[in-house]
Amino acid sequence: MGKTGTTSQKPAKPLLGITMGDPAGIGPEVIVKALARPGVRRLCRPLVIGSPEVLARTVSALKAPLKVRSVDLSGFEAPDGVIPVLDPLPQPLGPFTPGKVSHETGAAQAVYVEEAVERALDGSIAAIVTAPINKEAINLAGYSYPGHTEMLADLTGAKEVGMMIVGGPLRFFFATIHAAIKDVPALLTPERIERAIRLCHRGLTEFFRIKHPLIAVAALNPHAGEGGLFGTEERTAIGPGIERALARGFPAVGPLPADTLIGQAAQGKYDAVVAMYHDQGLIPLKLAAFGKSVNITVGLPIIRTSVDHGTAYDIVGKGIADDGSLIEAITLAAQFVENRPRR
Repeated sequence: MGKTGTTSQKPAKPLLGITMGDPAGIGPEVIVKALARPGVRRLCRPLVIGSPEVLARTVSALKAPLKVRSVDLSGFEAPDGVIPVLDPLPQPLGPFTPGKVSHETGAAQAVYVEEAVERALDGSIAAIVTAPINKEAINLAGYSYPGHTEMLADLTGAKEVGMMIVGGPLRFFFATIHAAIKDVPALLTPERIERAIRLCHRGLTEFFRIKHPLIAVAALNPHAGEGGLFGTEERTAIGPGIERALARGFPAVGPLPADTLIGQAAQGKYDAVVAMYHDQGLIPLKLAAFGKSVNITVGLPIIRTSVDHGTAYDIVGKGIADDGSLIEAITLAAQFVENRPRR
């Protein structure tokens, strides 16, 4: 006689909404390449939010062993070999020139993000993975955002958000992001530093399940200012910001000279580094993990990961775009769905 009793079922793989990004960029290519890999299908159920016509042309150009199927969210099936695509545009995207900025593609890529956010907020999808948008194109279409992060914050009503980028042995959170170097010193305030530490702590505990993260804060100036000889921001903004964070229960150390700190972080001494400006973190991270790093938005009520690259107009249509970052973004999004506390 056979055994009796109940058997546990494995939980369903998370449904991830993958936004196409700019149809005129490399987003469609890296999506097709990634979804052709069996390992990705073992991690998640993918749903592309974008143009099925553009994806079908991309599949054909790459000779990928895939079929494109237009779907809605009412119990669709997405077997291996099929790319399910949800197109939120009222009419199919019209003609455009690959590798060129246009109003039409700018409007489309913004609508794809809006649809993904709506679906994530109502729980229809478990997380969002974004292919790159073109900031000039979305602004041409009337969307006044400097990038994905600000758009996502606005669409979700999030009051505090920040950018964490991870790759290889490094995790960076940024006190400032897209700002001219000459403007960075004035942007650094104790409040901004404290918020960056707090959001970095949230990202490490919520997404990576690190219970007691050790966060290091980089100095702005060489040798951490050398007692004020090379600058005073460490005394006036960064140090006081760390003290504010400590007082609120978010431990961090610093400010530490960036030239030695980042090497120590790469060796595992710290769980993350709070960088003062874009290139302070992005140069070493891309040196260590170019094409494999992932952008994570911390502070949203939804999970969002993204590729670490732009639309790369110069290589559109050449079939040479690397899907490594998208694969890593999908992998982390699936992991975060499991790790993040249910809200």
